[in-house]
Amino acid sequence: MAQGFSLKDQLFNADSVGDLAAEFAAGVPGFDPERFHSEVMAGLADRELLARLNWIADCLEPQLATDFPTMADQLNAAMPPELDPTRADDDFGRFIHAVPGILAVRHGLEHHRDRALDLLHAATKRFSMEFYIRPFLNRWPEETLARLSHWAGDENYHVRRLVSEGTRPKLPWAAKIDLDPLMPLDLLDRLHADPTRYVTRSVANHLNDIAKIHPDTVTERLSKWRKMARQSEKELAWMTRHALRTLVKNGDRAALRQLGYRDDIKIAAELSIASDPIHIGDVLAFDAHITTDAPSNLLVDYILHFHRPNGRAGRKVFKLKQTRSEHGKPLTLHKKHALKGNATTFTLHPGPHRIELQVNGRIVAQAGFDLHPAT
Repeated sequence: MAQGFSLKDQLFNADSVGDLAAEFAAGVPGFDPERFHSEVMAGLADRELLARLNWIADCLEPQLATDFPTMADQLNAAMPPELDPTRADDDFGRFIHAVPGILAVRHGLEHHRDRALDLLHAATKRFSMEFYIRPFLNRWPEETLARLSHWAGDENYHVRRLVSEGTRPKLPWAAKIDLDPLMPLDLLDRLHADPTRYVTRSVANHLNDIAKIHPDTVTERLSKWRKMARQSEKELAWMTRHALRTLVKNGDRAALRQLGYRDDIKIAAELSIASDPIHIGDVLAFDAHITTDAPSNLLVDYILHFHRPNGRAGRKVFKLKQTRSEHGKPLTLHKKHALKGNATTFTLHPGPHRIELQVNGRIVAQAGFDLHPAT
């Protein structure tokens, strides 16, 4: 049987470890690349992705200086060339080059803050230091924010992106930061006008994080940026859609109005399911019939409510259609949704289920169905 794709093996393997060994051999006098490669590979297989990074740092440390300033100089000397500064997106770098961030936190956080931050500034031009700036924000919030404020004007867009990405309140995989989630807004005010999509995507993702905590703040900030007119209309429109995606799924009226979807129109709707009962593994086919009392842009979603044996509600929002209605003219939409028994994101259980039709943030129709075990 063929083995499935392994991200950890793609990122950390004999070749990538060999590349790192060669970089340190070239930059650090006396470094033994064969010893390093052998030690890393001996303990790599049984570790998961992020644990592999820490293991690589463990194997690297014995061949580096014990005092951090000298270690930081060695880490700088072994860095590969900076990522292409002429690009504007999709140039993340290689995970193998996250090691300087790990060692900056281990050995520089308490007693060598400024030198460690200098190291992160250099390293993030090779691989994003978003995970490793966060311990500094927790330990030295004022000093680190001051450094980030300076970096927001850096000529290198990877450094500017770090300012937004590293301060995100809900950064995936990353350690929690104690920072007030609204404190970085002044930094985002500057970064939202950035000319590179790599930075503006981070700003939009950052706003989406904040929207889960302070939704009104996000819609107000986007309105402020529109009035400031420092970003192109097209790019800010893209950022707005991206930043409001969670609020839109939740039917937030203010977010939908900002995207041009009215909530003051009258909507008549019907929802019909093609067959009931339905078995796990079948296709849920349904028709939605929508009529409005005025021409309007419509954002149509459907929400599946899943049965759970423990009684807890299961709910997931799916996109159906972005369209425009005409006054009094019925709009009919058809959808087939596969009810996969082996979905990776959630498990289906037999029992009563419900589907709701959401138009411009309002639930306008619903229908129930029984889900039976797979045949």
